[in-house]
Amino acid sequence: MKIWVDADACPAVIRDVLFRAANRLGITTTLVANHHIRVPRSPHLRSTQVASGFDKADDHIAAQVSAGDLVITGDIPLAARVVESGGTALNPRGTLYDAESIREHLGRRDFMEELRSAGVQTGGPSSLSKGDVQTFANALDRFLARAR
Repeated sequence: MKIWVDADACPAVIRDVLFRAANRLGITTTLVANHHIRVPRSPHLRSTQVASGFDKADDHIAAQVSAGDLVITGDIPLAARVVESGGTALNPRGTLYDAESIREHLGRRDFMEELRSAGVQTGGPSSLSKGDVQTFANALDRFLARAR
């Protein structure tokens, strides 16, 4: 099992949680972004820079992910691609996307996109709170415990 991180929009505090988990458990964790992201020196942590452009990081992750891998992303279409490949996705707020839940999340995303294209102001997500970080850390720990 590997952990892949859609790092373009992943908050630093979430990356720190991932770094600690990767080092504690010896799990290869790769951050993928269209700009350089520094990672602490560790045999378990890697950073991959992809070309700039729409969905380049997503495409790279989707091409690399294997069954059983975990992808950290807030991008629902990428999460769907990961699930289709046999992986699992977890968003930075601790929501797990798997074969059972991804259709519901895709439907909700598509509905909100339709509202926005019709001119409805839907607002964006709230700021990441300490509670969100704890929820993420707990969901990550549960997933890793089951996967091992």
